[in-house]
Amino acid sequence: MNKMQRANLIMRRLSEKYPNPPIPLYHKNEYTLLIAVLLSAQSTDKKVNELTPNLFKNGEKASDLYNFGEQNIYNCISQLGLANTKARNIYKLSKIIMQKYNNKVPNDIEALKALPGVGHKTASVVMAQAFGLETFPVDTHIHRLAQRWELTSGKNVRETEKDLKNLFPKRNWNSLHLQMIFYGREYCRARGCDGRVCELCKEMFPLRRKAVVCNKA
Repeated sequence: MNKMQRANLIMRRLSEKYPNPPIPLYHKNEYTLLIAVLLSAQSTDKKVNELTPNLFKNGEKASDLYNFGEQNIYNCISQLGLANTKARNIYKLSKIIMQKYNNKVPNDIEALKALPGVGHKTASVVMAQAFGLETFPVDTHIHRLAQRWELTSGKNVRETEKDLKNLFPKRNWNSLHLQMIFYGREYCRARGCDGRVCELCKEMFPLRRKAVVCNKA
């Protein structure tokens, strides 16, 4: 099975299993989605979802959390990794969105990436899930799956993103991003499958004898 055949099989199997993948982070609008994605860095979606309802009770707009204040933001998210930095970035980006963008999250990936604490992956997720722009956000989990499924030889997430965009149809990027995350968490985990265990790996690589060692992103 060559790379394109594997890509087509992956699209079919993931579409069968997750035909309408939901956004896994609790949010209410573009702004709260941006905050939730920012908070999810080096934290689990589950933990973020436990904390954000309480945070968003204090406001669902940039001006609300800016007025809420950095210390109060920190108090709501203190259980997360890098909480101090995340609280500071939320406070700063909220001020910018309030003052520069009239309280609206900019519908522009470069403008998003210019906000404090917002990198390429976070901006791509927001553009895909909030505004419907075709992007293919690649985190360490998707990077690992792409290597395990021999879709890329990229040494980091940016190289892997480029390879996946070249391999899959643009219309599938947004759904595949979520489908791969869900499949990886449920069946093809870092410690639950070494490239020979889950059904999709076995279907694509029936003769694979050695475990797949993935590069770190």
